[in-house]
Amino acid sequence: MQSTINFNVATKKPELIAPAKPTPHEFKVLSDIDDQEGLRFQIPVIQFYRRNLSSKERDPVKVIRDAIANALVPYYPFAGRLREHANRKLVVECNGEGVVFIEADADVALQQLGDALYPPFPNLDNLLHHLPATAGIIDCPLLLIQVTRLKCGGFVVATRLNHTMSDAAGLVQFMSAVGEFARGDASPSIQPVWERHLLSARNPPRVTCTHHEYDHNTTTSEGNHAPPDDDNKMVDRSFLFTPADISALRRILPPRLRGSSSFEIATACTWRCRAISLSLNPEEEIALSCLVNVRKRLNPPLPEGYYGNAVVYPATVTTAEKLTTSPLQHAVELLRNAKSRAAWEYVKSVADLMVMRGRPCFKTRGIYLVSDVTRAGFGEVDYGWGSAEYGGPALCGIDLVPGVVSFALPYKSTNGEKGIRFTMSLPSNAMDKFINELETAMAVARKSLFIRESAL
Repeated sequence: MQSTINFNVATKKPELIAPAKPTPHEFKVLSDIDDQEGLRFQIPVIQFYRRNLSSKERDPVKVIRDAIANALVPYYPFAGRLREHANRKLVVECNGEGVVFIEADADVALQQLGDALYPPFPNLDNLLHHLPATAGIIDCPLLLIQVTRLKCGGFVVATRLNHTMSDAAGLVQFMSAVGEFARGDASPSIQPVWERHLLSARNPPRVTCTHHEYDHNTTTSEGNHAPPDDDNKMVDRSFLFTPADISALRRILPPRLRGSSSFEIATACTWRCRAISLSLNPEEEIALSCLVNVRKRLNPPLPEGYYGNAVVYPATVTTAEKLTTSPLQHAVELLRNAKSRAAWEYVKSVADLMVMRGRPCFKTRGIYLVSDVTRAGFGEVDYGWGSAEYGGPALCGIDLVPGVVSFALPYKSTNGEKGIRFTMSLPSNAMDKFINELETAMAVARKSLFIRESAL
């Protein structure tokens, strides 16, 4: 949403939505992947829906409020509160207290927000109100959901999730269940599965893999930047890779790498341009870490319906000079090799590392982390008004580690052309350099493609 239109949002008093029926009062242990320090934060997502004439008599606030109460019956841990036990182990007390719900009305129509609905959203604070008393990790609500009616008949659903409970796939699974209840179904099509012990540490724990993503922080100029001054503030942007862009980049890769995914190619290009824009010391060690969903990578796969965090962040390491002076294939190879390590042994090694090292945080210096949500499905969640105009992360990165995290978002043009949109947060002077480097990289790739095709 690049529009800077100002609008007012009137909210009603926040309320707690409890499960529609009695649920067990019990304690459920999170996995050792779930409760690592790097996931102990709140993450916001947002969905925009257009008016649907077939649903014009239905109030989205009432429909979604009731559906949440029904979905919290099978997903009752979301209605509980986290407690921290010995050795910082997180446990959910399933006490049915409920999730926070905010009803709101905005004096703006969806079309006034512009055609480009994607982060950054200048008016996010209006669409997802901050309630400090509910924003903690321990002893606080695990979900906050605000439904804002728009004057056109459309609406916005903004959700804040305690990330220790679920990853993107798990949250979408819960949202889809809410959608099914909203559309009149008696039960969710996918039954939730807890089974968090499947991703807990072995006994005895043993770290068997190298985990650059959790290495001890070292002094470096990338990752955690010096506090920007007034002339060099952090800037949020997003950049589109069209199919033509990806095709041009793919053609400059050697034949053995041309089967790389669009995400891998775009990520490698983005990482390289980002490193150049930061003007790093050539000998500096830098890393790239990509989120990998391991649900189907394990043997046996995790059961369908598992909604905990089932992701790892394998990292690859090189030097700034090697990355920025080598052709694109170097970054692509490093990325593919890192992702290939995300198998059973690697996942268990991460869980063991958490236990042995006191649940350390992700490395935040000298690293660039990319979260691929192109297939997460936020935009496909249907509350009875069809799919969303946009569904996905509400921010360009993670506020706790500014400039470190990017999201890869799905993109579809009005004529149906699909692409990938990357979010980026950088100091303003580095952002200017990044834009220039990205444009240069694409121009070189397109020129190379033109020369190849002309020679045929």
